Amino acid sequence: MAKTAEKSAIREFRAEARFQRTSPQKAKLVLDMIKGQSVENALNTLMFARKRIAPVVEKALRSAVQNANYLSQEQGFDLDIDRLFVKQAVANEGPRMKRIRPAPMGRAFRYQRRLAHIIVTVAEKKSVEATKQTEAPVAVAEGGKKKAAPAKKAAAKKAPAKKAASKKAAATA
Repeated sequence: MAKTAEKSAIREFRAEARFQRTSPQKAKLVLDMIKGQSVENALNTLMFARKRIAPVVEKALRSAVQNANYLSQEQGFDLDIDRLFVKQAVANEGPRMKRIRPAPMGRAFRYQRRLAHIIVTVAEKKSVEATKQTEAPVAVAEGGKKKAAPAKKAAAKKAPAKKAASKKAAATA
């Protein structure tokens, strides 16, 4: 029982890039582009991203893939690196550096330089066989025939808009 539960558990591998000199808001713009993509597509996306933080995110993603490869060899389980996808990509707030900008008449204004902690998590997609087992359950009808579970109701179609203005124009002409 324990072995089957262990096989069905989805393994996740992560990497962190901490204390990066960018605001979390700017890093999230890049991370949102790669969430849910396969690792190969995510690397291609990051290669052509024009944001300054993109190479840092790419390095963290490559590190997460290498962590997955290393742990699969170390612990002896089978991992297909081609089926890895970006499960989670988060930019958390790091400590802020307080700085002072000179202002007119001997005054000074304070501002903050924000730092971000970037966390990238990758996981292996389920195989085709596993997804077939989790499809909609099949119920047996009274006659002994298999009957599929009821599907969701289709959305009602919207009626076409009336063209009242054109009818009036035709009546007056």
